[in-house]
Amino acid sequence: MTKPLRLTQVERKEISDTKMLEVAIDLIVERGTAQLTLKDVGERAGYSRGLAGYRFGHKAGLFDFVLRSVGDEWIAELTSVTNHKSGYHAIAAALDAHSKFCEDAPKHFEAFYRLWFESLAPNSPLRPVIMGIHGRRHRDVMGWIEQGIEEGLIAPLVSPKLIADQFSAAVIGIVYQWMSDAENIEEIRSLHNGLKKMMKMMLVKAD
Repeated sequence: MTKPLRLTQVERKEISDTKMLEVAIDLIVERGTAQLTLKDVGERAGYSRGLAGYRFGHKAGLFDFVLRSVGDEWIAELTSVTNHKSGYHAIAAALDAHSKFCEDAPKHFEAFYRLWFESLAPNSPLRPVIMGIHGRRHRDVMGWIEQGIEEGLIAPLVSPKLIADQFSAAVIGIVYQWMSDAENIEEIRSLHNGLKKMMKMMLVKAD
């Protein structure tokens, strides 16, 4: 009889990290960050009460892990849908993916943006992480527009920075609206589609 393969330490760590990530997301959504404890994360994930503390050190370390994990999940999807696209077409694909991510993984989405908004508190240890994610989003949008200008799809007078600023602010506004009324999926779809129309008006050259 073949003996079952034993998991390596790296594999066991990946499994436990995944379980604790999902539990942390659930608890952030259910209780908020203030009521979450590392002990609860470890126990609810099926491990000892001390494992989460050992792995992340403190709650800020856990929240950093959640932000980076969900952020990486989103970046992978964004990269996939915008591959070989530029200008308005890349922005439209990104907005469609953002709307779909909101619907398909609402707990991941909500936990991520709860931490995003809480990073605005004075001296928040999460601020550098959020600023990095925001900077990446802003650079992506600017890059899509600059490429669209180079390809002749967007008028050269369009300011990539200004459009990226407006786009980023509008997306955060949509998120805030969604978190205020998460059950109203049709409105969120409508807001994403409305932003797509605005971007099209500003970016697509008239024939």
